[in-house]
Parts: sequence; C-alpha cells; structure tokens
Amino acid sequence: MAGGIAFGSYDNAAQAAATANGNPLAAGLGPSSVSFNPWVEISPEKITLIAQHADIGQGVGSVQPIMIAEEMDLDPGQFEIRFAGPSPAYFNTGFADELAPFLAADQSPAAEAARAAALESLRTSGLQMTGGSSTIPDTYEKLRVAGAVARETLKAAAAKRSGIPVADIRTQSGHVILPDGRKIPYVELAAEAAKIPPVLDAKPRDPSKWRMLGKPMMRLDVRSKVMGELKFGIDLKIDGMLYAAVKLNPNKGQPLKSYDASKARSMPGVKKILEIKNGVAVIATNSWYAMKAVDTIDCAWAPSIYPAEQADHWKVLEASFKPEFLGMEWRKIGDVETGLKGGTLVQAEYRAPYVAHQPLEPLNGIAVVSDAGMEIWVGHQSPQAVQSIAATSIGLKPEQVIFHNQWTGGSFGHRLEFENVRVLAEIANQMRGTPIKLVFSREEDFLQDIPRQISIARHRGSVDKGKIVAADLQLAATAPFKGLLERMGAPSKDPDPQLAAGMWNVYYDIPHFRATSFEAQGLSPCTTWRSVGASTAGFFTESFIDELIHAAGLDPLKARIEMCAVPTYRKVLETVAEMSNWKGPLGNGKGRGVAFVESFGTPTAEVVEVSMTDRGIRIDKVWVAVDVGKVVDPVNFENQVQGGVVWGLGHAINCELTYAKGGAQQTNYNHHEAMRIYQCPVIEVRGLENDPKVRGVGEPPVPPAAPALANAIFAATGKRIREMPFDKFIDFV
Repeated sequence: MAGGIAFGSYDNAAQAAATANGNPLAAGLGPSSVSFNPWVEISPEKITLIAQHADIGQGVGSVQPIMIAEEMDLDPGQFEIRFAGPSPAYFNTGFADELAPFLAADQSPAAEAARAAALESLRTSGLQMTGGSSTIPDTYEKLRVAGAVARETLKAAAAKRSGIPVADIRTQSGHVILPDGRKIPYVELAAEAAKIPPVLDAKPRDPSKWRMLGKPMMRLDVRSKVMGELKFGIDLKIDGMLYAAVKLNPNKGQPLKSYDASKARSMPGVKKILEIKNGVAVIATNSWYAMKAVDTIDCAWAPSIYPAEQADHWKVLEASFKPEFLGMEWRKIGDVETGLKGGTLVQAEYRAPYVAHQPLEPLNGIAVVSDAGMEIWVGHQSPQAVQSIAATSIGLKPEQVIFHNQWTGGSFGHRLEFENVRVLAEIANQMRGTPIKLVFSREEDFLQDIPRQISIARHRGSVDKGKIVAADLQLAATAPFKGLLERMGAPSKDPDPQLAAGMWNVYYDIPHFRATSFEAQGLSPCTTWRSVGASTAGFFTESFIDELIHAAGLDPLKARIEMCAVPTYRKVLETVAEMSNWKGPLGNGKGRGVAFVESFGTPTAEVVEVSMTDRGIRIDKVWVAVDVGKVVDPVNFENQVQGGVVWGLGHAINCELTYAKGGAQQTNYNHHEAMRIYQCPVIEVRGLENDPKVRGVGEPPVPPAAPALANAIFAATGKRIREMPFDKFIDFV
C-alpha cells in the first residue's frame, strides 16, 4: 500500500477510485435498459456513451467515446454521445499528479504515496472538472475498463440466453457473435444484461490489438462541424425563449451606481430592462435587438478596487518582491548565494502582461427558473460549480439546479469562470417561467474576461569555466488558481501552485538553484489561461537559461541535452535536435532558438527558426517533440500540438490587455490580435512514448513557444527580448 491508502499502488488506486462514487445513470434508466457503469447506457433503441469531460474544442466528444467503443467493439455511428451531468462519479483522477508536491519525473515511493493520497482526496471531494491537460490521463484507464466491463457483461448475457459458454462467444461491430455466426445486437441484450451482475473484473485489451486508438482516425465531430450541423451552446433554442444582452461594470466585480435606459425602452424588439447585481440587461425578441438596445444605456459605475491605469499595475508588481508577499520558496538546491558569487554574474528582468482568453464563441447560456428550481444549458468545465454558483446567485440549493453541458467553441480557461452563469441566473430569476438566452457581445466578453496573470521575473545566475553554476529564479504575479478557487467558493490560504509552474520544475543539473514566487495583491482578478503559470514562467525561465548558456559560451541545444538530468526528458531534447538537424548557428540573417518546458507532467521541446527580412522577423518553421507516454489519437495529437504552438507564438508576438479608467482597453480581436494564417510557420510534430505514465497535450506545447521564439530572434539579430508582446520591440511579417 502507498501512503496509507487502501487502494495499493497509485495506478491501481486510479482504477479502483474510478468506480467508487456510484453510477449516476442508474436512476434515470428506462424500462429494459442497462448501465454497467457511469459511462455506458444501452436501451432497446440505442447505445449512449458518456463523455465525462467538457468538449471545449480539444476533442473530448470524440476520443472519450472512442476509448469506450474500442473495448466494446463498437464502430463510429453505432452510438450516441452525451456529456456527463454533475456527479462525484466523474471526479477527475488526473489532477492527482498536479496536487502532489513532487516533480512529475519523480517516481519514488514517496511521490507515488503522495499521489495516491491526493487521489483519495479527489475521490472524497468528487471534484468534476475539465482542465490541466487531464482529459486523457484521467480517462485512459477507466473508460477502457468501462468498455471492457460492458463488452464482457453483454457476452455473459448472450451466454445465459443461448447456453453457449462465454469463452466461445465474441463481439464485433455492436453485436455478440455466436459460434454458428448468429449475431445478436447489443440493444437486444439490454434487458437481459440488466438482470445479471456486471463483469467487474474485465480487463481492457492490450494496445497491440487496438482497431482505432493509436491509429490515424477522423474525429467524430469533424463532419458535423465542417457542415455546420453541430449545435454549440450559442446555437441552442428552446420554445418560448426571449433573448438577453448585458452591460456590466467594466471595473471587474464592482456594482452599478445608476443608469438611464430611456433610449433603449422604445427600441425595436425590446421587452424589458432589468437591473442586475453589477449592471443592466435588456430582454428582447432576438440577440441583435438586445445588444443594440443595451449599448444605448448610460451607466454610472462604481470605481475599480484595483489600479485604474496600467502603469500602476506594473508599479504594484515591481514592489511585490518583498517578504510580506512571499508565496513560497518552491525548490532549493545547494548554496545559491555562494554560487552566485563565483564566476560571471548574469541578471535579467522579464515581463508578461495580462492577456484575454478570446475563444471564438462568446459566453452564452440558456436558463429558466420556476418555483421548483432552475434549469441551465451552458458550456462549462466545472458542472458542480455551475450548480453552486447559479443556485447561490438566486437563493436556491445546488440540487435544485439541473445542468446540461454544451459543445463549446473554445475556452482556453474562459469557461472555468462564471461571469455568464451568475448573470444568467439573475436575469432568469426575474423572468420566471420564461426561458432566457443570454449572449455576451464580443466587447462585453473581452471587458468581463478575467485574464491571465500579469507577471515580472527577476532572475540571477552565474557561469564559470563553461558551466552554469547557479540560478536564482524569482517572479511576482497575481495568483490565478487561488483567484479561481475563491470565486468558486473554496478560498485557499496556500501558496498558488501555478505561479511556479515552468520555473521550479527545471530538470537541468545546476549545482545551486532556487525558485521563489511572490503573490502580488490588489491587482485585477486573474484566472487560469491555457498552460496557466507555465505560460509566463516558462518564458522567463527558458529565456534566462538561454542567456546563461550564451554567457558560458555553449551551444543552446547541446548544453540543454548535456544538463538534462532525466533520461526520458533528455530523449525529448535529442529528438527535437534530430528533427531540426541542429548544427549550431545558421548565419545569413537566420536564427534558431530552443526551449524545453515540462507542464502538467508533459515534457515538450521546441525549436523555432526565423529569418530577418527587410520588413521584420519571419517565423519559418517550428519543430516540436513531446512525450505523452501513449499517443491515443495521432491526428488529434498533432493538431493539438500545432494549435498550442500557434497559440503560444501569436500571444507572444501580439497580445496584451491594458487597463485605463479601470477597464480593459482591448475589446475585440483587432486590438488583441493573435497569429494570422500568413504568419503561421510550418510546424513538424513528433510524439514520443517513453514516459511511464499517460500524459495530456492540450496545454504543454504553449509554454516553450515564446522563449524558443525569443531565443531564435536573439540568434538572428543579437537582440534579447524580455517582455511580451514582442511586437513592442521588433516588427513581424
């Protein structure tokens, strides 16, 4: 046993815990229907597979049912997909690694015991959430086991009906196949399967026998999305509904003082004007009418409780490197102060601004409130939190809120927050009995967005005789994860673990090393953003490592390979060196930069190649090597990695939010412009499978992109860029 947890090893604990919180499907089963576990439901009419996580564009609605279908011998088209409702049965086992205070590469008994303890804590809390690149790590085992249990139980039902031993029965394409070739559809066995105990000791097949997983396959949602058939949350309609648009205080979290809606009342389609907690809402016969009318309302707002002007935000950060703001000294090796006194001292300051989430689909939702409670349709990554926030907003109990998760057009962390949930609940409560559809305008979506943390890093290091001797890494930032927890109603006094991600988990052999975070107070609320702390700390750390390597007179990639202390991680660096045919400086106005960051347990190395042109820097090509332990869906894997690189590069080049008079100045894409198609480089991807655990890939390709680009620009031009966005200092084409 590990850590006193009766599940045994961590891997076994994950499998056992997956079915420890009951089956929420059991209560709603129809006649002659069966559910073997929380992920499979079969009726005489159809087979339904449950996608446990929210689909925010990363492919949950495809890969999760395919993992079940692989074991059940189902083919695409033979089942329906439904998103899981709120239930502790769907708690996220994938968060255990992040909650344990050990490096991801640490597989020691103490580390595994801590992960097992964290897993038990997750099971007890029943935390159901999508995030942290945990979709595949959470479900890889339990969904395959769920499919295997369903398969073997259906075979047992067929054996009972036919009198033929289970050993002589097989399954194929949604049928049980008897020795004489007779086929029994699964749906015909539902009633009989419901009367026998599930075969709980069923084992998933060895990957060598996979038909779909691990092989190139088309995502199940591709056709419907390309053809415009798939309905996202913003497309949903309910009979009798009215439409709402809002104008909320741009000074985040502050109330409305007064308003004048005289112009709006007489505009086309307007039904009602409502005052809500921190703004006003217009109810109209369609979203356009509602948005046009709400724009005409003059509002007087309570001022912000954080600095009104951007320059003052930076001043607060600059003053946060003090003991009273200490988050934590996350890691210390050797004698840092002594190490810094030897050799050549290198110092640098780096900055990263607030940035928005800006998914293509703006925040939206539908809700109806009655005397019995509330029903809400919204795309969200935390179903239980939606119930709680909506209920609290209007004086209900969470169990009085029925939640329906929706397909969402992107999130990047935006749909872990609740700006739309609370407002929608308040509006629907004032319009009881009428379904209300709320859609944020693009401008309101930007204004109310709770952005990525603003950060400053102050790093020191020393080099001597061609080696890095010491590195003292410090950063000050707003605390994104703690902010999210507070808004969820679960405030934490612990240091924010995300601030040091990408900084404390450095795997280079540096004799004297220290990583420390400081938590700035009194700034704009911040939250999780794709790759969270590593999106900023990874840029700071790998840029500074590059500066130290340069000061030591070493090759940027060869030095990283030689310093890397973890064999499987070293292989990631060696692979990206081989992919890019790295042979040192390019010359002729060209440059290559490399960065290596582990985030959410996934080591990722990237090489970026740039050219200096008459009009500015052109990004020519990117090579990426990622080790996820098992590549479950190769096509989606490649797309996720490429998308993460584009996301990371685009935001490094172009994006920032700045504040004036308390509100964000950038309120649409033209002022917060990510990478354009003409700027996008060729991106070559290779997935490795050396890690002993299955890892996620939705976020890890983001952190290395910015430092690899900055390091490439230095190699091409000799200019160090230490602040995002880079276009403040150099032009891009």
